[in-house]
Amino acid sequence: MKTFKLEGKPRIGTGKKAVKALRREGLIPAVLYGSKAVELPYSGNLDEGQNLVENQGKGLIVTNFVVTFDDVRKIIYTPEVYIVELVINGNTHTAILKDLQMHPVTDEILHIDFLSVSHDKPAVIEIPVVLDGFAAGVRAGGKLNLVSRKLKVKGLIEHLPERLHINVENLELGKTIQVKHLNFDNLTLLNAPDNVVCAVAVTRGAIAQAAAADKK
Repeated sequence: MKTFKLEGKPRIGTGKKAVKALRREGLIPAVLYGSKAVELPYSGNLDEGQNLVENQGKGLIVTNFVVTFDDVRKIIYTPEVYIVELVINGNTHTAILKDLQMHPVTDEILHIDFLSVSHDKPAVIEIPVVLDGFAAGVRAGGKLNLVSRKLKVKGLIEHLPERLHINVENLELGKTIQVKHLNFDNLTLLNAPDNVVCAVAVTRGAIAQAAAADKK
């Protein structure tokens, strides 16, 4: 999987006024989640932009920072999935893009969430699907439809591919490939087993082609 280097500047203010002020400056508020849990009460030091939050009796360090649109444009407006080398306060974190909040009218990027991942712990991420081959159903006049453009998988980051390739050569007219039909080395699929990934739809052309074959 491709790696993208990103530098974030720590931010102190997290309230609505502070966030609005940052956006007026052309900055996008962001948060890094997923740091290792620490024991409470916590006696260590926090870097600029870091906050300690409690979750199920454990302490989690959350890092608030800002980036610019130009910083993140490449990892947002693309079907590619990246592992992000995120540098904040001089410290490098391996992360993935977890969530993105956009303005419903202007599509302005309002907020970005990143999730810290490690080489020894499986990560959960959505990966684009690519269909390979010329489906039998298409040769019979049908239309191949990609229903699920991404699938959610779980695996170590060194096993995460850039795309999930699915061979459709034997997919016949009117048939589907569901999640339960798929298997990828070193990955666990997390979508519902009955979810349709792709299908060959019956078209008028396919019906006419079948009728012509029956007349012969």
